[in-house]
Amino acid sequence: MADQILDQVRDLFEGQIDFEGQKLAELLVNVALTVVGVVAYLVGYFLQDIKLALYITLAGTAATFVLVVPPWPFFNRHPVKWLPVGGITPPANLVVDDKAFR
Repeated sequence: MADQILDQVRDLFEGQIDFEGQKLAELLVNVALTVVGVVAYLVGYFLQDIKLALYITLAGTAATFVLVVPPWPFFNRHPVKWLPVGGITPPANLVVDDKAFR
């Protein structure tokens, strides 16, 4: 019972993303943090309020974290199709450390 729950939680946190999803995540991080930085700087400059600028930066960074870190399904739209296992037959009499495997 506990193993099933643990497996479900592990699957939730270990989600899969593909190579295109990684590329998208990197693009989202770069764009979002750049926009947040520019907006925070401009708001802080025009209102002369460093505290507000820091809060905007903190909120934008947290929003970017929530957008990118979890393995959302749109990060796995192009899953990798691996080649099937096959074509290789193990040797008939394999010996490893004086132990025979058949």
